[in-house]
Amino acid sequence: MDVITIAKKMYERINRIGELRNKLEALAIDKAKYTAAAERAMAVTLIKLKQGVELKVDGRSIKNPPVTIMKEIAKGVCWEERLNADKAEASYKATIVNMQALSSELNGYQSINKYLKDEL
Repeated sequence: MDVITIAKKMYERINRIGELRNKLEALAIDKAKYTAAAERAMAVTLIKLKQGVELKVDGRSIKNPPVTIMKEIAKGVCWEERLNADKAEASYKATIVNMQALSSELNGYQSINKYLKDEL
């Protein structure tokens, strides 16, 4: 590799890290929003179950379940909210990992660049 190729690769990594950094704030907000929505849905569902409101899960009615299994039933009722929260968290974490990988690549190219400059 020559110095120009290395410089281009470094520039690409720097740009991509910047793009991901800008995206990270929106992902963090989504993560918080979907986590809060899932927790709220769980609370509302637990309240409904406790008050004897009939709920349907996969076409089956549930009313006045034992307290010991209410939380598990509420999880089943709120599965979509939990799925959205988990997806948002995974996207957030994947972006951080991607930024770290790009940063490592950039460090490698910087080392190569320094070595090539020293050789000139």
